[in-house]
Amino acid sequence: MKTNPFAERLDAMKKTLSRKKLDAIEIRGEANIRALTGIECDNAILLVTPSGVLFHTDFRYIPMVHREAPWLKVKDIKKISYKAEKIGYETSLTVAQFKKMQKRHPRAKFVDILADVDKLRMVKTPEEIAALKAAEELNDEIWCRARAMFAPGMTEREMARKIQHLMIDMGEGEAFDTIVCVGRNAAECHHVPDDTVWHGTEPVLVDMGVKLNGYCSDMTRNIVPAEAGAKYRQVYEDVLGANMAAIAAAKPGIKAFELDKVARDYLKERGWGKEFGHSLGHGVGVQIHEMPFVAEKRKDVLKPGMVHTIEPGVYIENELGVRIEDMVVITEDGCEVLSHSEK
Repeated sequence: MKTNPFAERLDAMKKTLSRKKLDAIEIRGEANIRALTGIECDNAILLVTPSGVLFHTDFRYIPMVHREAPWLKVKDIKKISYKAEKIGYETSLTVAQFKKMQKRHPRAKFVDILADVDKLRMVKTPEEIAALKAAEELNDEIWCRARAMFAPGMTEREMARKIQHLMIDMGEGEAFDTIVCVGRNAAECHHVPDDTVWHGTEPVLVDMGVKLNGYCSDMTRNIVPAEAGAKYRQVYEDVLGANMAAIAAAKPGIKAFELDKVARDYLKERGWGKEFGHSLGHGVGVQIHEMPFVAEKRKDVLKPGMVHTIEPGVYIENELGVRIEDMVVITEDGCEVLSHSEK
């Protein structure tokens, strides 16, 4: 029988049950269930009670759960039944899901445990880190292949499709909608690719991530043509400097807002304080945006095993935009950069 690689996280959920004096915890979010059991399923409830852990799903998925996670006790979701006066739940549920819980337990008190689940997911297991490394390695390869296919005369949509097709052929598709920005369109942080034509003389910003074995990757790179003006080149060098400064500072013990401040101060000193309007980074895992968020007001302490992005940017409306993004994993004494495409 396979061993349970998620035993530590499930034990932590049992401790949350005890610590918060709950009678039960229901986990319904697909990503949370995946992070706690390894099972990818769109109709499941992970039930934690003092008597143990039960995985509830429907007829379609029970054989898959038996095969993928033989350590889990599985029951038909239609037969879920338990008595509880105090139930832990995720506030990220839909209203419909929450109303179903209320209907089954009309007198129960519901307690938010989403932060407890997020905390468990922040530090990745060795298996998860290996999966994230593999996903980002594939992302690097796809970028190299797509970049070689780009040619003057293509539109942003056509360039994005080159990337998307490679992601489908080589991985499990996009981790998020691929962003391709030609010229001044890059001033829009999350520009949606349109019919803007690349003539080969304008800068291009590409933000992309492929999904592999259920895990996401993320990276932003720029094409800097010989014709790029002096202002663009200066902005690019400043953003690259902020990126490298943050990578050098990323280590266990530093707080998320302190790391954000390293890059933010670097850009402020060069006159780009107002032009860097988003956070420095975000965690990556089975979802593209996870804890920890590396942002101005976030007090999370970075720990070994956390995987997050470092992506400073400068955006000048109707003129230009530059973002340089790498994925890193926090190690015992610093960080390891997982994105290896040329910057």
